[in-house]
Amino acid sequence: MKNLTSTLIVLLSLTTLIQAQSNLDKSFFDRTDAFLKMQVQDGKVDYQDLANNPELNSLILEVESANIMGLDANTVKAFYINAYNLLVIKAAAEAYPVNSVLRVNGFFDAKKRLVAGEKMTLNQLEKDRLLKTYQDPRFHFVLVCGAIDCPPITTFAYRPELLDKQLETQTKKALNNPSFIKIDSEDESVALSQIFEWYSNDFGGGKEAARTFINNYRVSAIPDDYKIGFYGYDWSLNDLTQSNSNAALGNSANRYVVSAAIAKGTTETKIFNNLYTQRTGDGESLTQRSTFFTSFVSFLYGVDNRFNAGFDLRYRRVANEALPNSAFGVFGSGEANSFRQGVTTIGPKIRWAPFEKLPNFSIESAFWFPIGEDLEGNGELPFIDWNGATWWTQFFNDFTLGSKFSLFTEVDFQWEDIGSVDEGALNRVSTPATVILSYFPNPKTTLYVLTNFSPFWQENFDYFAQAGLGAKYQVNRNLEFEVLYTAFTNDFLQTNNGQASTLNFGIRVNR
Repeated sequence: MKNLTSTLIVLLSLTTLIQAQSNLDKSFFDRTDAFLKMQVQDGKVDYQDLANNPELNSLILEVESANIMGLDANTVKAFYINAYNLLVIKAAAEAYPVNSVLRVNGFFDAKKRLVAGEKMTLNQLEKDRLLKTYQDPRFHFVLVCGAIDCPPITTFAYRPELLDKQLETQTKKALNNPSFIKIDSEDESVALSQIFEWYSNDFGGGKEAARTFINNYRVSAIPDDYKIGFYGYDWSLNDLTQSNSNAALGNSANRYVVSAAIAKGTTETKIFNNLYTQRTGDGESLTQRSTFFTSFVSFLYGVDNRFNAGFDLRYRRVANEALPNSAFGVFGSGEANSFRQGVTTIGPKIRWAPFEKLPNFSIESAFWFPIGEDLEGNGELPFIDWNGATWWTQFFNDFTLGSKFSLFTEVDFQWEDIGSVDEGALNRVSTPATVILSYFPNPKTTLYVLTNFSPFWQENFDYFAQAGLGAKYQVNRNLEFEVLYTAFTNDFLQTNNGQASTLNFGIRVNR
């Protein structure tokens, strides 16, 4: 009787294991296949309304509760690959609308998910359960992290009986895709995805080993004398809805959004050059020109996906001359009492996106310290900047308007000349407000109109208003140029019957 009982227990255990394996073979893979065929198109996912999709939720429950004990290696690998891709889709759908999974704190390395009864992060699933265990670099071309620059997600599930063939096929597709392996024949160079940089050891270690691995799959091998580099990774969400609407307008998912925080580990460097010129005089006669050239350098580093830190630096040139001198005269040299130049301020800056669900809302705050003496001028030197410190806090937001437009809003709190002990120091506070309406005629170009109103809350209330036209050209994901012209209203300059305008040129570099 005892032997019979033991035999029944063993048979029951084997039956349970076989059923678990059968469920993965017949049900899980079939249903994942059907789900992907329904929700994926051209390597993009239709995230809209997926957060509460009953089929996705059912598949996630199966990922969580699956019993993979005793299954063969191909079945476990296929299960983990599909589980990873489904979990990324589910997490991105829960955060939607979001323009990048990096906007979700801890998306890959902090938040733990239940996989086959075991809690783990997405990074642990990828690196420990798959890459470390099976040491197959082809996994990098089937695990899809929810970004544009990932190898595209497939419309089919990975299956145990087809897995090796599927891994081989997807690897060949990726490594022969000119958007993934970017060869410049004229420059005799090749730009690789940063996957080969981040996971260098998986491909043999180093650029030459990566070249060898890639050439094993390419129809046309990368020449041995071609220089190898890496292009920046586009973490924009692989969203079908955004891609379809943006394809027609150029408001692409990787469009640079001024108000968004930059991703963890990346940098943003901006140089914005402003040429302000004002003609002044007495009565109806304009006889003088006052011109300021300001080169504003801003650097930010992504401490994490929602908090950035860096610094600002301001260089200025000023010239006060009689008309008809041109505003560009400020780039020459003038009389000592009418011309001046130098670095005038430097200070720390932070940018913070406080709300996960509002990734395009951020707060930026900087505190600038004056550099030099008598910046406000004296009988021998003209005004070039404030003698005291400046505290500048900006509130940004960016809204999409249909398929071809966006609206950028900014409200600031600016306190200038803090701590100045000079007689008559202004210590003035202003609250500028800016609205920018942008139009996207193609994937790289932005045209916009700008309006700004800046009141100064001091004993003698003052203000200025300006309006302008601008354009941006995004050369690639990492480089953008901008030009802007603005004109000031006469009301601001009514006391001296002046006329003022600005000409601006900006450069932005992201890495």
